[in-house]
Amino acid sequence: MRDLSPTPAGHAPSPLIPQHEANAYGPLPTPAPHTDTELATLLRLLATPTTLTIGHSRDAASVTAAASLAEAWRAAGRTVLALVDWPEHAASWLRPAQRFTAGRPDAWVVAAAPLGWAQMSRRLRHSTDWEPTRTYGFASVGDSRLVALAGPDVLHGMRGATADGGTWLIDRGWVTRHTPHNAPGSP
Repeated sequence: MRDLSPTPAGHAPSPLIPQHEANAYGPLPTPAPHTDTELATLLRLLATPTTLTIGHSRDAASVTAAASLAEAWRAAGRTVLALVDWPEHAASWLRPAQRFTAGRPDAWVVAAAPLGWAQMSRRLRHSTDWEPTRTYGFASVGDSRLVALAGPDVLHGMRGATADGGTWLIDRGWVTRHTPHNAPGSP
């Protein structure tokens, strides 16, 4: 990861991932449609928060996952502050990053393609008070290549659900997966 510390002039360099770094990981997967089990696990992980902002990339699977979560969240009598989308490639992620953090939700949830979320998360860490420890994700963002692209400290503490109902956690640059039978909070 590039050093994002301020330059001598006091300006931090751009958090954008250079194309050659993105290419080093080869083609990243397109998000698969979410499963009912994945959604149920994510809702279980989100037992404490009452307000959410849900972010997603613009591919069909991510849009559908975000909408399904918003519907389930609202059906439980909870509040979705915003649904925020972003492109897979952009010159800057500042506007979606500002929309994503507006309103100070209890938690954020992400359904996205890995490269777009890597770019967005770097912008969030660079330009907002976003906290990965209050961020949850669908299976599509529990990818170790995403952590490598974003940088180990950018996503530290983010967690989410796997398609089979397990969980994952990003800790010190690693994605640790727990199968459904040993997932935290499971019987």
